[in-house]
Amino acid sequence: MNLNIFTLYPDYFISPFNFGILKKALSEKLVNINVINLREFAYDKRGSVDDTPYGGGAGMVLRVDVLHRALESVKSKNGFSIMLSPAGKRYNQKIARKLSVKKEINIFSGRFEGFDERFLNFVDMELSLGDFVLSGGESASLVVIDSVVRLIPGVLGNEKSLDTESFSLGGLLEYPQYTKPKDFMGFGVPEVLLSGDHKKIDIWRKEKSLQKTKKRV
Repeated sequence: MNLNIFTLYPDYFISPFNFGILKKALSEKLVNINVINLREFAYDKRGSVDDTPYGGGAGMVLRVDVLHRALESVKSKNGFSIMLSPAGKRYNQKIARKLSVKKEINIFSGRFEGFDERFLNFVDMELSLGDFVLSGGESASLVVIDSVVRLIPGVLGNEKSLDTESFSLGGLLEYPQYTKPKDFMGFGVPEVLLSGDHKKIDIWRKEKSLQKTKKRV
């Protein structure tokens, strides 16, 4: 997969790609990540990428001509473009799985008052992480990238773990997990997990997954 991240703050991404799953995916060439500075596509020498909103109001808005120029610099028949915005479709594991099979993804990280609305005409999807506001789209971009890259075949050491983790079992949360010590300050491990009876353990796990999911909702 080829990932293009458009941002006003390229240095934001230096550290995250040097750890864990993302580092492994990059080193094994299972994914290629390009961090692209939007200011490179400004139409003036000052590198201006935003301007005041028509109709008045506080803040600045990212210009559609600059954004389009940036997108055109990488656009290909395999490219799938995403605009991160509070107004977008709520991101979930189902969307992450659909994105994980794409050949190329372009992610635009918003800033200031967001994007000129006309940019929606040039992207494939508008995504939101939830009903809250961030100071910028860079952290949201990292969430999307991490959740997608780990689904790419070969990235995880044990791909079977994808089958039982949260939101993979019919949309349910994963069942509770326990490890050593068997007893800690009076808190023990459920006896069924110590029984060795895998049929009972499977039933218990399914029941707990359902309970956890209902409790969360």
